[in-house]
Amino acid sequence: MSMSESARRPLVDGRFELVSRLGSGGMGTVWRARDIALDREVALKEVRPPDPAHEEAAPGLTAQLRERAVREARALARLSNPHVVTIHHIVEPQDGSHPWIVMELVEGCSVQDRLAQGPMPVSEVLRLGRGVLSALRAAHAVGIHHRDVKPANVLLRPDGDAVLTDFGIAALHDQTTRLTATGDLIGSPEFIAPERIRGQEGNPASDLWSLGMLLYVAAEGHHPLRRATNLATLVAVLDEPIPEPVRSGALAPVLTRLLVRDPALRPDGSELRGLLKAAEEAPEAQPAPAAPPAPVPGPQVWPLPGGSAATVPDSAAVPSPAPVPEPQVRPLPGGSAATVPDSSPAPPNGTFGPPVPPTTRRRRGLPILLALAAVLTAGTFALVRWLPDGGTGGADRATESPGLGAPAGGGQDTPASGPPATPSETSPGPGQSPQAAAPEKPRGSLLTTANVWTVIDAFREVSGTTRFKELTVYEEYALASIPTEPGARTYDRFEFRDGTARRTGVGGTIRRDDADEQPFDAAALDWDALPDLMKRGERELDVENPSTRYLIVGRWTFNSDQPTLRFYLSNEYHATGYLAADGKGKVVATYPAT
Repeated sequence: MSMSESARRPLVDGRFELVSRLGSGGMGTVWRARDIALDREVALKEVRPPDPAHEEAAPGLTAQLRERAVREARALARLSNPHVVTIHHIVEPQDGSHPWIVMELVEGCSVQDRLAQGPMPVSEVLRLGRGVLSALRAAHAVGIHHRDVKPANVLLRPDGDAVLTDFGIAALHDQTTRLTATGDLIGSPEFIAPERIRGQEGNPASDLWSLGMLLYVAAEGHHPLRRATNLATLVAVLDEPIPEPVRSGALAPVLTRLLVRDPALRPDGSELRGLLKAAEEAPEAQPAPAAPPAPVPGPQVWPLPGGSAATVPDSAAVPSPAPVPEPQVRPLPGGSAATVPDSSPAPPNGTFGPPVPPTTRRRRGLPILLALAAVLTAGTFALVRWLPDGGTGGADRATESPGLGAPAGGGQDTPASGPPATPSETSPGPGQSPQAAAPEKPRGSLLTTANVWTVIDAFREVSGTTRFKELTVYEEYALASIPTEPGARTYDRFEFRDGTARRTGVGGTIRRDDADEQPFDAAALDWDALPDLMKRGERELDVENPSTRYLIVGRWTFNSDQPTLRFYLSNEYHATGYLAADGKGKVVATYPAT
């Protein structure tokens, strides 16, 4: 590095003039710079720990970062895609000091910066997804896995196009040297795929999980699996259910397909591209059309007697035409009717209106006659119903004509007071048996002993079993993973909402060698202990003003020999804590918010 005599700014390699620092992280610092040879602005990545103490604590860190810098440069040089940051040059000083990567300067902000302002509209998230997917497909085509797709590593150009950056920890298929010590975790805990946490190097599907989580966060405005510590977050990524998206609209089915823990069940890049395109074309993903401009009123031409016409200014300056009075038809004794002139007052002086053609008069009069006939008929029925006697009232009449409001047979009068029965309180409709009536919708939160039993019974009705791989109960709905049949290695997904349970699709495969995935009998748990468990959580989890409560039941990594109840609290500031209890409600672990 030297100093420019003209600007007195540091020069890198005698050519790149540092202007300002753009940001820094674990891989080094990124600067805005000017290439004085080509007179253009570029981004320079200074590859060294931003804190010298890091290098002192790990003497080999500088060499490792150098190798990573070369890896990133080579990875990016193999890609040609508008959604991948372009690399121009790599500077390797002869004195052995840290290298510099010269890259395209992307004006704009990162997705992380954009999300600090709130969730993104679904249409923008879909565009973001297509851009990042395009970059990942280009990388995967040449054997590169990014391994760290997250909001901070995606930049947004001023026109909204996404650019994927930071391939510093990318895995190259033809690279055999490992750059991390055995057991080190590569990637950000919140966005890393479950299989990578388990130690599998992963494949393109692992990057697609990270993309799915990025899109979830962008649309929903929060991370569904972020916990108080990195360890708790990793546990959540491994086996906790992902809350159903509520803001994602047409994107929601795509997220459901992507965020499954079995990588073999995720769509590949080509299929995902089609899913995003279909979601983008869905009506709910389109921006609302602008309201059409209000018509500008013009002069009105009204006919006058004798066939002439008068031009009248627009209706803003002249009162609306008064309605033409209609004759009234009134019933007379014996079934005849009399036409009576309308008693409405005449229009005020100076107010004129166009005469109504005869056809219009007849069209208006017909509904009035029909409505009047219906009112008279209903009044006659009501009068007959309440006559004290006279051959048409009383129990005998009710028995003969059950359609008039009394039950057929029995000779008993219906009560004269009380609200009428609603359809759900009467006999089933045509083609239904009494047993086929719709189940009663649970009242209030599902997180009560009685309502949890209602949920379990509803899932049993549609699946034939009370054995679950996992059961998650929110206050408004519940999700379940249920084996396809007794002893099966496969499971399906189910949902309970508004009093009804239904199968929502294929789940995945139950690994027999994984204790965390083995089914359990939900009917054997002590649900009477749930209220006390929740009260203890409210006292001990230290979550201020909790906005979300839910319960996850399944075999837990730290207690996999039996089903575990985990009660969670979280608030809008992402503070989360949970209690873990055994099947009898005894608390075995507490993880308060920090």
